[in-house]
Amino acid sequence: MRSMSVRASGSQGACRSRNPFFGVTPERALCMTAAGTVADEKLKGRKEAQGVRKRGARAWVQSFEEIPHTGKYGWVNLMKFWRQGYFRQLHKHMEGTFNALGPIYREHVGTQKTVNIILPSDIAELFQSEGRLPQRMTLKPWATHREIRQHSKGIFLKNGEEWRSDRVLLNKEVLMSSAVQRFIPLLDEVARDFCKMLQKKVEREGIGQKGKRSLTVDPSPDLFRFALEAICNVLYGERIGLFSSSPSLESQKFIWAVEQMLATTPPLLYLPHQLLLHIGASLWTQHATAWDNIFSHGRKGSWVERRGSWRPIPWANITELMAGGVDTTAVPLQFAFFELGRNPEVQEKVRQQVRTSWALADGDPLVALQGAPLLRGIIKEVLRLYPVGITVNRMPVKDIILQNYRVPAGTTVSVCLYPMGRSSDVFDDPMRFDPGRWSSGKGGQRISGFRSLAFGFGARQCVGRRIAENEMQLLLMHILLNFNISVLSTEDIKTTHTLILQPETPPKITFSKL
Repeated sequence: MRSMSVRASGSQGACRSRNPFFGVTPERALCMTAAGTVADEKLKGRKEAQGVRKRGARAWVQSFEEIPHTGKYGWVNLMKFWRQGYFRQLHKHMEGTFNALGPIYREHVGTQKTVNIILPSDIAELFQSEGRLPQRMTLKPWATHREIRQHSKGIFLKNGEEWRSDRVLLNKEVLMSSAVQRFIPLLDEVARDFCKMLQKKVEREGIGQKGKRSLTVDPSPDLFRFALEAICNVLYGERIGLFSSSPSLESQKFIWAVEQMLATTPPLLYLPHQLLLHIGASLWTQHATAWDNIFSHGRKGSWVERRGSWRPIPWANITELMAGGVDTTAVPLQFAFFELGRNPEVQEKVRQQVRTSWALADGDPLVALQGAPLLRGIIKEVLRLYPVGITVNRMPVKDIILQNYRVPAGTTVSVCLYPMGRSSDVFDDPMRFDPGRWSSGKGGQRISGFRSLAFGFGARQCVGRRIAENEMQLLLMHILLNFNISVLSTEDIKTTHTLILQPETPPKITFSKL
């Protein structure tokens, strides 16, 4: 993989015969002026590079229409997306477009219009303008499903005071330190049981001497089961037995429904879904059926009486937490195993820190995590290189200036995490997997703000952040205490985008008992 490089000085949005922004010379580049003129000409391999506009480099602020863009005709762009497979490679499309047009560009695809940004200075400007009630783009297919099924909406689909009232309740349950202390033991219990299950599988199916066997597997099915088991234990205080030899069909159906929902969401974002609903299009039917199964699982009668402190929380929010707590932790763990496997020196350094912390923690998982900051560094590094959600969206409540362009209030602005995480102007040696870069102590880089945004930022950051962070760290801790991890191939993983970023093919991981 190569890294991207953005310089902070000058484009007018005019067509160039070279790549002016990232120090990379592609064979061909598509550049479009603010007036919509297309120049698609062969590049001559020139090495000189021009930078992007410095704020204040001109005496006047340029208009929204002058922001470089990929084409002003939404339906033409949509057809291009379909033909070139951009829905599955949206992260790569973003990376290539920043490479061609610079650190800000407009995009109009089907019914969606966005302004995309990458530089931390612009991201800071965006978030600092969001006000008391941050606004973000509504996922209309999800909202339409809730309306036609007469389900209440969760906070993910709400804005304004309605969002705030729900969010205040949820913060007490999942983000405050008292909540973390409550659910850490529940997550630790599931992480320990996952390791016991894996140990039995290695002994039963692995190769080598007894007690030192190793097993090469695709861990993704077990990781999905782990994630669902963990989130259900937090939300309902009930184990659902997914580590047994015959996990329930209902739970397997729920995992399938989440994957189907994620896969059908992206194309629906760009299409008139009301029309698809009216004509009974199969894409909409698959999407709605997936959500029906998710809601059905979330409201199982046996769980209604186990809500405990969750009783004031609307069911829609609990369902969204459960649906959002599976792929969004299982997939990063796949990437984490892969990166630790192909970076054995990093793995051993983290293991030594974990062993020391575990020995001093006297069995307290929260104390053990606090003594092993490299575990959190692993999560940050994985989500820098492989962000689960490749964008964070906001709609500024007032006009803002980005790269010397005026962006009107109410415009959907997307922070593009995948290209940002791989930019050499944002991170030193960006393609190196280095959990220590996030450490504030000796040997760690000093990472300034607005560079780690996989869970969002501010009042609208991911409500399940603390659950996800601790869940992944606890599993990694117990895995590193019990297994050495290696991989069959150190080649970069090819990725695909549904609503989340995931491997095209899950990597095979070798677990060897220590």
